[in-house]
Amino acid sequence: MKNTMKLALSAMFIAVMLVLGYIESMFALGPMPGIKIGLANGVLLLSLYWLGIPISLQLMAAKVVLSGLLFGNPMAMQYSLAGGVLSMAGMILTIFVMKGISPIGAGIVGGVLHNVGQVSLAMIVLETTSLLYYMAILVVVGAVMGAITGTVAKTMMHLLPYERRVALGLSGDKSRVEAQAEEAKKID
Repeated sequence: MKNTMKLALSAMFIAVMLVLGYIESMFALGPMPGIKIGLANGVLLLSLYWLGIPISLQLMAAKVVLSGLLFGNPMAMQYSLAGGVLSMAGMILTIFVMKGISPIGAGIVGGVLHNVGQVSLAMIVLETTSLLYYMAILVVVGAVMGAITGTVAKTMMHLLPYERRVALGLSGDKSRVEAQAEEAKKID
């Protein structure tokens, strides 16, 4: 993929993550704070498949900083970074090391670990283990929301360039359209 295309996709992914994060911040999904769908995490999941690890890590860091500056505060940035780093590590392991795990599985791992990272940091900052009950609830919520974001990412996998799908083992066979395009090139 050309550098210009990577830069354009990166900018688009950051913009989409910021908009989704802002929309999610406007409403609560449950009676407890911190319960969100995590659609920006779905964008990062798609970015891992599409752009790879280094760029996706940069996108996660940019999202944390920009979201914190635009919508949050320095403490929110710390929690977001803790969740983001742990979530990305889990998704990277499931996609690139364990292989064969679907985007839905990677989304679940990412959603759960994001919540674990944030609550773990809160327990360290507040010097208490009393938040373990809250972590138990958020682990379940993270699994459900991760399945949703993973499903969204999976439905968008058909947009990945063919070479990336093959490299990731997502598509061993060429689609009918791609095969026809290759045949047309041979005729010309």
